Amino acid sequence: MSREEAIPLVQRLLKPDTPDEESSEILEALQRGLACPRISDYAYWDPDPEQAAEKIVDRAMTYKPIAL
Repeated sequence: MSREEAIPLVQRLLKPDTPDEESSEILEALQRGLACPRISDYAYWDPDPEQAAEKIVDRAMTYKPIAL
């Protein structure tokens, strides 16, 4: 998933009127598309009050799994 595809999904996720079922679907799509299991943490638990979709996506795109 590209940055340009992920940003609108995160923007929709951050809207308080997004139904829970849709939010779950968006999170699953983002986790698959960006290969970042912590995207929900970045979206919901970021201490920055000025969180932006672009920042969340950029942070998720830097995630690299640990090779065991």
